[in-house]
Amino acid sequence: MSAAQIEAVLFDKDGTLFDFAATWNTFAARLIERLAEGEDLRRHGLARALKFDLGAGGFLPDSPVIAGTNREMAALIAPVLPGRSVDDLEALIVAEAENAPLSEAVALVPYLAGLAARGLTLGVMTNDSEAVARAHLRAAGIEGMFDFVAGADSGHGAKPSPQPLLAFAAATGHAPDRVIMVGDSLHDLVAGRAAGMWTAGVLTGLAGADALAPMADVVLPDIGHLPGWLARAGI
Repeated sequence: MSAAQIEAVLFDKDGTLFDFAATWNTFAARLIERLAEGEDLRRHGLARALKFDLGAGGFLPDSPVIAGTNREMAALIAPVLPGRSVDDLEALIVAEAENAPLSEAVALVPYLAGLAARGLTLGVMTNDSEAVARAHLRAAGIEGMFDFVAGADSGHGAKPSPQPLLAFAAATGHAPDRVIMVGDSLHDLVAGRAAGMWTAGVLTGLAGADALAPMADVVLPDIGHLPGWLARAGI
């Protein structure tokens, strides 16, 4: 199998298209403050549940939120907030997430246009909700540049299951071994390997190269380095 066979690129969203820390640390800090309602014990309880360092203002590397779904995040904090259901909290998280500050990993419009000019089919599969994903892509002016956008609630499942990745392949008519999954977490890469796809890890999330390398065909500083790698591989 040669990289020259790659016909499509499936991106994760958070930590891949958008820098994770710059986007989601701010979101989480705001969410914690809103839910704490001025109560310090509740604030610290929420931070512990999310594995968020209040002093540093960022997620710990082993936080389950990093690659988790909005519902999983809601389930983590529900025990700290008696009287608030997981459904209620999930809806709140989704509403807050739609307005999260976005920091593009690279200038996305020209970057994606360049990939499309190579004839590559483009998609996004995120463990965020589809509505939030589309809101973020729309805000960045790139929603229409993708042939496929799916979230954990789109009916295909969530990573690390390969099913949503295989749904992209089926929807766009590409064999899985002609697709490269690009992501910043092991969830992305494990899903890609299980789907029979190429996998590229990027370092714009919280995982380091050593963590990603065992499941990646290549580890890159950010998605901006992908075209160069594809060119060197002969595509």
